[in-house]
Parts: sequence; C-alpha cells; structure tokens
Amino acid sequence: MDRLIDLLPQLWEATLETLYVATAALILGGLGGLVLGMALYATRPGSLFPNRVVFGILNVIVNTFRPIPFIILLAAVQPLARGVGIPGIGVPFAIFAITIASLFAISRIVEQNLLTVRPGVIEAARAAGASRSRILFRLIPREALGPLALGYTFVVVALVDMTAMAGAVAAGGLGEFAINYGFKQFNPWVTWAAVLVIVVIVQAVQFLGNGLARRILRR
Repeated sequence: MDRLIDLLPQLWEATLETLYVATAALILGGLGGLVLGMALYATRPGSLFPNRVVFGILNVIVNTFRPIPFIILLAAVQPLARGVGIPGIGVPFAIFAITIASLFAISRIVEQNLLTVRPGVIEAARAAGASRSRILFRLIPREALGPLALGYTFVVVALVDMTAMAGAVAAGGLGEFAINYGFKQFNPWVTWAAVLVIVVIVQAVQFLGNGLARRILRR
C-alpha cells in the first residue's frame, strides 16, 4: 500500500496518457470510420448510391480487419508504423494501432445505425424533391443521431480497453503502469488501482453517452 502511495504521480501521468491516446484515436478513427460507414451504407444494394463492386470491396476490407484480436493487431501493424516513421512502441504507436482498429469497428457500427432510419422517411424526402446527396449527408445522420451516440459511447469504452492492452508493448497509459509496477513487481494494490481508474473512466463515459443519447432521442 505504501508503494502505491509513492506511485501516485506515475498513476496520474498514466491516466492522462490513457485519456490522451483514447481521445486522439477516437478523433482519427471516429472520422475515418464515419466516412467508411457512410460509404458502406450508401453503396449497399437498394441504398441511395447502390454499387455492388464498391460495396463488395469495402465489405471485404472491413470484414478482414475487424475480427483481428487487438493484441495480435498490435504486433501486425508494427512494421507498417515504422514504415511511416512511427516507432513500434510508445504513445504515438498506441494511437496509430488503436486508430486502425477503431476505424473498421466504427465503420460497421455507423453502417448498422444508419440502417435504423425508416425507409418511409427517405421516401418522403425523395418525394419532396431532396437530392440523394442531401438525404445521405443531412437527413440520415440527423435521424440516426441517437443510435450513433450510443454506438460511439460503446466505441470509447472499447478504446479505453485497447489502451490498456497496448501497455503490453510499452505503449504507455494505465496498461503499462499496471504491468510494470503491479504485475512485474507482484504488487496487487498497484494493479487494482489501475483497474479502479479504468472502471471510473468507463462509468463516466457510459453515463455521459447515455445521457446524450436520451436527450437526442427525446427531440
């Protein structure tokens, strides 16, 4: 317990690293996943811009990368990271790897949530003279905003989990803190302190996300 008190500055620093990595990956992967998810939705058969070839290619790409366990993906993308000038360890690498993992997961979540928009709403908009582009970029995201808020909340929770796993490759954050100061030094107090901080972060994110989704759905 005394050792944990001595490590409080490192715990605080690790918490900030976790929040920084998760936020950066959410911005990069969230935007990329939104674009890819909308492309999947728009090009699927029977949608606004149906294109079997484009949809088939995008679908195969997403289905190829999405099921890869993150701990394996960490090792797999290290050569790619080094190829673009990013070290294979540390916070920049964690952001790089988590962004790739989240991009494909988010794209599928976005696609599935956009599919919740009722066809009658789209048909009414087209009957009123709205263009397909206007429907895709304005009407559909607005109609699916509530489910999207819940979907992105789930993603943020998953990102925090990924940052912890990234600690296995010296990628910083609470995962590396728990491994170096808790697991390797046989100090369960330190390990459980990191777990407690992660639980608090996840609970806060889930609470805020649920509240935002409720406000959106009430409109």
